Amino acid sequence: MVASLIDEIPVLAVLGTQTKDGLSLRNAEELRLKESDRISTVVENLRRMGARVEVLPDGFDIPGQQKLSGAQLDSFGDHRIAMAFAVGALAAQGDSLLHNSESAVVSFPGFFDEIEKIIER
Repeated sequence: MVASLIDEIPVLAVLGTQTKDGLSLRNAEELRLKESDRISTVVENLRRMGARVEVLPDGFDIPGQQKLSGAQLDSFGDHRIAMAFAVGALAAQGDSLLHNSESAVVSFPGFFDEIEKIIER
């Protein structure tokens, strides 16, 4: 099942911080070979937001029920990381700044317009 969801892993990792049981990911070495090393970039940004994360060579363990804090985040030029952490910023307490967010246009040109609609609700 991981192969069919591999591109969604960054946003699922962010959402995993908010679930009851968190998220454990294994056998996902291919994440290290995408537009960025998505295991490292997810872990780094989650830690910047104050989340506890255990990094593994082929994945990570993210406990659930964590509070995220606003932070300086970076997409590392990766569209999936940009979108995942824009969603993470919505769940965070305090302001976040997402550097290199323009990379989201690669897969979803109207992404930030949709985020603005959510914020306005």
